[in-house]
Amino acid sequence: MRNKLIYSIATFFGSGRAPIAPGTAGSLATIPLAFVLAYYFGIVGIFLGTLVAFGLGMATVREVLKTSRHDPSFVVIDEVAGQLLTFIGVADELQFDGNAGLTYLLGFMLFRLFDITKPQPAKWADQKVRNAWGVMLDDIFAGLYAAVLLGFIHLWINR
Repeated sequence: MRNKLIYSIATFFGSGRAPIAPGTAGSLATIPLAFVLAYYFGIVGIFLGTLVAFGLGMATVREVLKTSRHDPSFVVIDEVAGQLLTFIGVADELQFDGNAGLTYLLGFMLFRLFDITKPQPAKWADQKVRNAWGVMLDDIFAGLYAAVLLGFIHLWINR
């Protein structure tokens, strides 16, 4: 039972088991959660959601790594934390906005871009930190990069 719960969280309820692009599937599966958190709770919801995903990620990844190689592709809880973090800078504008689909799409695309390309220090975390911290940190860095760029784009469009 404990292992099922650990793997359910690590795979974000199975989205990491997608046969093609599990990281993309995990990021995409996070968008409805981001919508609910931002819509009802604004920046507080996104911040707390990111913290919870990060904490659960650290705990579950530690367990998964006992029997798997570093950063197995089915683990996507790291993508959940990074994808949520992407919306931190625009979360208050997304609150009570049911027509923000383009913002979520752009945030998704920016996060995937930075998660795949891994600009420094994300690349360092992915390649050199060989534990749960490394698995989680590269996605947190990608989420920060995406958040900054999404925030600037949002400001530019709404000026």
